[in-house]
Amino acid sequence: MRNPPALHVDLEYLRTILPPHTEEDYFEYLRNLDTGSVTLYAIDEGTVVFPKVPLMRIEGPLPIVQLLETTLLTLVNYASLVATNAARFRMAAGADKALLEFGLRRAQGPDGGLSASRYCYIGGFDGTSNVLAGKLFGIPVKGTHAHAFVNSFNGVEEIKNRKLKKANSDEELDFPDLTLSWLDKICPILGVLNSETNKGELAAFLSYGLAFPDSLLCLVDTYDVIRSGIPNFCAVAMALNDIGYRAVGVRLDSGDLAYLSVVVRKSFKKIAETNLTIVASNDINEDTIHSLNQQGHSIDSFGIGTHLVTCQKQPALGCVYKLVEVNKEPRIKLSEDVDKVTMPGCKEVYRLYGQDGNALVDLLQKPEEPAPMKGSRESKRAYVSPARVEALYKPYWRDGKICQYLPTLKELREKAQNSLRHIRTDHKRALNPTPYKVSVSDQLYYFIHKLWLVNAPIGELS
Repeated sequence: MRNPPALHVDLEYLRTILPPHTEEDYFEYLRNLDTGSVTLYAIDEGTVVFPKVPLMRIEGPLPIVQLLETTLLTLVNYASLVATNAARFRMAAGADKALLEFGLRRAQGPDGGLSASRYCYIGGFDGTSNVLAGKLFGIPVKGTHAHAFVNSFNGVEEIKNRKLKKANSDEELDFPDLTLSWLDKICPILGVLNSETNKGELAAFLSYGLAFPDSLLCLVDTYDVIRSGIPNFCAVAMALNDIGYRAVGVRLDSGDLAYLSVVVRKSFKKIAETNLTIVASNDINEDTIHSLNQQGHSIDSFGIGTHLVTCQKQPALGCVYKLVEVNKEPRIKLSEDVDKVTMPGCKEVYRLYGQDGNALVDLLQKPEEPAPMKGSRESKRAYVSPARVEALYKPYWRDGKICQYLPTLKELREKAQNSLRHIRTDHKRALNPTPYKVSVSDQLYYFIHKLWLVNAPIGELS
């Protein structure tokens, strides 16, 4: 839509911050600006990407594409960073563990928290505590009660609505009485005294069970995990089982998570052979998960917040947006810092796969070069005979229209996991990973070298 009402307000604001002598023609130019002449090529969202491979290629009038710089970098940088961080957590935890994003309260504002929930899900997480993200994006919402909920109860006598219907009938039972009878049976089995259990905590678990009999998951470390939290939880869980419901499990949020999880699992098995879930939280980062794996633990699910959404290991990604060609003439940015030297000119990118289905190398070349072919012998300082070749760039915006199917969030999550499966394990390991090869064609290599020599100043030694 051209010239929406808000545009007038924007232009009036620009008048207040630009010099008074700014020509009226400039504001008229801005008034009629649109992106119909812009073409945007991009690598599919959810695809594993590597340094030196441009994520996008934008073509169009220079003033317009320059105005897009900040918007595109804002959209790409944090999203890519969080999705990558989530994928690293997924690889550390393994495919059989559930990962829950608990980062909203630690995120960089509500907008950062919402973005984090979306891109953590793409990166491999299974659910979020962010209810708004569940509403907007369809991400499964997961969570437990808080410590404050447990602290707010003093004893079982506070529970007024004591009746709970059986799962498959209208018969009602006094749920607290049933739970207290189970607590008497359970305490000797677990080697604790009934008097050691905190009855305010028991009341909290009872109240939660009455409200959510099909999804009881209790936070058991408010007072003492082994001598209070677990006996109280098991008593409520067994009472629910008697009337046709099934508890979900417990969450550990402090202490020695590896040790406690093993003790909790043994306690469950003493009471009943059941696969209750043990969730662990408490400032967990990627290294914590690797350490827990080495120690041995019985954790089924991790709730991760601060170090996930704030990306502890690398708080900013640092993608850049550089001019590489004007009117078919290549441009190169030189720098004493080699990492900041740009690769000039328009480029195509291909991913070459081996016979085992894993990616071998990403190849950058000039658009006029023939695309690499399956089975052909490509020489890039090493011979590569790809079993499959994938063109990474696709046109996503052309002639003022989106020209690719935009996948659902669930499809993007599946794509990300599938893309990771085609990257060798040694490239993905946490410690000293093998660098993935990104190469340029011979033609592009000599083209860059020639342009470097043309643009680099010639010094004189004296």
